[in-house]
Amino acid sequence: MIIIITSRQANSCYFYSLMRFSFPKEEKLKSEKQIQAIFEKGSSITAYPLKLVYLGTSNGRTKIQVAVTVSKKNFRSAVHRNRIKRLMRETYRLHKHLIFNKIEGSYACMFLYLGKEMPSYNEIEGSMIKILEKFLKRVNDEEVDT
Repeated sequence: MIIIITSRQANSCYFYSLMRFSFPKEEKLKSEKQIQAIFEKGSSITAYPLKLVYLGTSNGRTKIQVAVTVSKKNFRSAVHRNRIKRLMRETYRLHKHLIFNKIEGSYACMFLYLGKEMPSYNEIEGSMIKILEKFLKRVNDEEVDT
């Protein structure tokens, strides 16, 4: 089975075989303790307007657990915050294949939106791709060092 995905950022097609573009419950980070640990001990990567804070975990169920957040200080309207979070989740869901089968171990990740204005889908998508590539590079470099 071949799935064809067209990128909105570039007019090109990508071919993926047997890739599931879902965001199941097991991949959602819900634990307050893990979220607190991410902010206390985690490492961060920034590709404006997104920031990724991550921490290696001993979770055996899934490779990556993800949460997204938008500052209430920058966006008072819940409608705008929820729209940005939907865009972030959607771009992660469509581009997680960049890292999902290429890393060892499991990680808890938190995506933060740092901008002060409503973004377009293309802005979020471009930043998400950059940040996922940086994450993969950093994680692979850390594995080589240890």
